[in-house]
Amino acid sequence: MVTKPCHGCLQLPPAFLLPRAALSLVSKRGIKSISTPRETRFTRSRTVPQLEASTAAALERKWYTTPLRTGALGTKKGMSAVYNTETGRRQACTIVQMDRVQVVAHKTKERNGYYAVQVGSGWKHPSNVTRPELGHYAGHGVSPKRHLVEFKVRDEKGLLGIGEMIGASWFREGQYVDARANSRGMGTAGVMKKFGWHGQNASHGPSKTHRQMGSTGGSQGSGSRVYPGKKMPGRMGAHQVTTQNVKVIKVDDEKGIVVLTGCIPGPDGCLVKLSDAIKKPWPEIPPITSDAQGVAEPLRETT
Repeated sequence: MVTKPCHGCLQLPPAFLLPRAALSLVSKRGIKSISTPRETRFTRSRTVPQLEASTAAALERKWYTTPLRTGALGTKKGMSAVYNTETGRRQACTIVQMDRVQVVAHKTKERNGYYAVQVGSGWKHPSNVTRPELGHYAGHGVSPKRHLVEFKVRDEKGLLGIGEMIGASWFREGQYVDARANSRGMGTAGVMKKFGWHGQNASHGPSKTHRQMGSTGGSQGSGSRVYPGKKMPGRMGAHQVTTQNVKVIKVDDEKGIVVLTGCIPGPDGCLVKLSDAIKKPWPEIPPITSDAQGVAEPLRETT
């Protein structure tokens, strides 16, 4: 009589007892997808192209928000007030004065990977400028500047001629600009002053820790460490702040003054970067007629 084999003899041993070559023959249990994955399953629409990790792709994504023309530099002189004759209301305003703002150099896509205009303002004695900087200014035929800032533009049409002066008439009354400046530095501050925390209880436990931040993180559950970006005491202020959609209410080209509505960051005497507002329609400015490469007799400042 032939003995019937048992079912246990046909079963495979546990996975950890099998060699690696035999593991590939064993079918893995799990839920399998019925439909094949799509290439655009992480996008909202099939027509949206996938993002590319390249400099050209980054410039193309920022094409709509890049200004058509360069910005300008100014000095915050202080605040005042004007009366609106139509409404009869008093409007607080900020006075910004532009001092010998001039185009110093260009940045092109072929050489630098993007288009930008290097703008300088003020004046600096040559004895207080390093030799590399003097060579940079002398190579473009421009006198040394107190401040030097770079403004990105969309394409080569926004490149002004090297040596061309930018006055207060660069901005029009009624248009909107974005004002950037370094905020007023207030030194070292605690969490209550810096972030507006309410502090700890006045009684029922705390002892001389009423204005302190308390625990900075957990122990085992959070990895026994302080998470990056934790709000803690430290330096307050003295960082760049941008105020968007500031309206220009008055322009005095003769004195180089631009009057803006409301307040802008920074103390009196600080450097202010003014550029066309990216969240408003671009202003209707006549096309630039100057030489974009600055080859044919650029305007130069007399020292």
